[in-house]
Formats: sequence, structure tokens, C-alpha cells
Amino acid sequence: MTMLPAMGEQVKIHTYLNVKEDAMQLYGFLTRDDLHIFRLLIGVSGIGPKGGLSILSSLSPDDLRFAVLSGDAKAISKAPGIGKKTAEKLIIELKDKLRIEDTLERLSDTPDAADIHPGISSANQSEAVQALVALGYGSTEALKAVKKANPDPEDSVETILKAALKQMISL
Repeated sequence: MTMLPAMGEQVKIHTYLNVKEDAMQLYGFLTRDDLHIFRLLIGVSGIGPKGGLSILSSLSPDDLRFAVLSGDAKAISKAPGIGKKTAEKLIIELKDKLRIEDTLERLSDTPDAADIHPGISSANQSEAVQALVALGYGSTEALKAVKKANPDPEDSVETILKAALKQMISL
């Protein structure tokens, strides 16, 4: 999760105004990505702003992407108030709207992402994540392991995969 800056420093908040018959509610997010995912979530019938916030409080936007793309309804249903059927419906409706490449590219381009070597190609990361998922690991778990492996830019997919498997075993 993203943390607020120190007291007295400026912060930019991305907002969403929800207008209903009897209320106007303003929701704030620290990143544009959080707001984007929130809008996608509330676009799914049966999930309102409260459900969207509940999901985002349990899963980061990246974790949610990987859960949706891998069909991991169990991870999504861990959010308070989200059952298995709602999670499955969310997966069906969002699967075509989310791409794993967006997450991997953003992670490799982020200068302050301490877990990832800035020069790693997203293709190698993506392939390593896909290999771990093919081995039966959850996609969220696979991504976290690849990120923690902290690969060098010249590492092959095999080297990244070995390092990620070591991370998973040590957990």
C-alpha cells in the first residue's frame, strides 16, 4: 500500500465523486492506478463504492490484476463483504479490461520500486511469472517472488525463475 507523505508536505489526491439520490460521496486515492481500478470495480454490477474500497483495502491494484487474470476467486473473496460468486463475476467482467503487461511495465519503470532492478525487461519478468503459474503457484504469489528475486538486467528467464523459486521456498 502507498503511504502518505510526511506532515506538511504536499500530496496529490485523485478523486471520484459518487452522486446518488440522497448523497454525494467523495472518494480519494493516492495514485491514478488506484482510481482506475476503483472505477473498473464499481463498473461491475453488484459492486458499489463500498465493495470497491473493501477489495482495494485487501488487495493492491497489482495483486487484484493478477488475481483476475489467473482466475483466483479465492484471493478476491478474502475482501470483507465479497463472496465467491461476486469474485467470480468480477473476474469474468474484468478479465478483458486488465493486462499483466501494464503492471510489469509500470513496475520496471518505477524508479522507487526497491524490490525490482530498474533495468529488467518486463518480458523476462512476465515469462518467469507465467512459468511459476504453470507450475501451480498463484499469480500474486509468483509476481511477489519474482519482484523479491531482484534480478539483474542481463539475467535470463531461467536465472530469474531459480531465484524466484528460492524466494518462494524460503517463505
